[in-house]
Amino acid sequence: MRIVFIGMGKMGLPMAQHLAAAAHTLQVSDVSAPARARAAAAGLAVCAPGAPLHQALAQAELVVSSLPDDAALRDVAAQIARHASAGSAWVDTSTVSPAVSAEVAQALSGSGIGYLRTTVSGNNHMAQAARLTVMASGPRALWEQLQPVLACWGPQQFHLGESEQARLMKLVVNLMIAQTSAMLSEALSLGERGGLDWRAMWDVLCASAVGSPIVQAKAVQLRERDYTPTFTVPQMLKDMDLILAEAQRLGVPLAQTALTREAMLEAIEAGWADDDYASIIRVQQRKAQT
Repeated sequence: MRIVFIGMGKMGLPMAQHLAAAAHTLQVSDVSAPARARAAAAGLAVCAPGAPLHQALAQAELVVSSLPDDAALRDVAAQIARHASAGSAWVDTSTVSPAVSAEVAQALSGSGIGYLRTTVSGNNHMAQAARLTVMASGPRALWEQLQPVLACWGPQQFHLGESEQARLMKLVVNLMIAQTSAMLSEALSLGERGGLDWRAMWDVLCASAVGSPIVQAKAVQLRERDYTPTFTVPQMLKDMDLILAEAQRLGVPLAQTALTREAMLEAIEAGWADDDYASIIRVQQRKAQT
């Protein structure tokens, strides 16, 4: 299949590499020159934004995107609507607002371009290992047709509905991920202040009833107090803003999530913006020590 992949970030690059390894004819692009350079260094065929990308879109059977926010989604949607061919399809894997995704769907209606919202759950390490959970919504027939492509990213595949269900499901998942770190921040601060050994706590938590996959994944680094980011504080803050905006639209109070958002802001104020979002654990530890 002739595929154009737009967005060579932490998730997009390994996802594109899996498509190339599956023998698809792949071209990739990104607005960032360093991201394009990383893709080229990984052996992928890179086309620059502008006319080269537009020519590639016109020839593509499938466009895939991994984008940072609503504004980028709108921009890519406009390029696809203008340059992609009728009969092609667009799979977007970004974490964006359901409202803007619906706006894009409306703009594409009647174009003959299929639109599959295909969010993924997992970090960049899981993307590299092809162990992502893939959550799709949009035309079921299109989802079934694209199963060989989507399976390149992970074995867990879900079709959730015909419109924006995948967007909302990703927000639900990320709410729980953020809240897991908030829960850990209080539990670990309590234990450490009471004299429990930091590494021993992680060993017990991972072996206990609360040792969920996300707890076990974070333990690999955090038991060594390593906050190297898989997902930074500002990235999680952006997702939390999407979550809270959707909750407000639906009339669902999320008091705990609002408090966790405040902890993310405190982590940024403390100088940890470039570290992992689990830095809210350090925010709580600092409070416990004062």
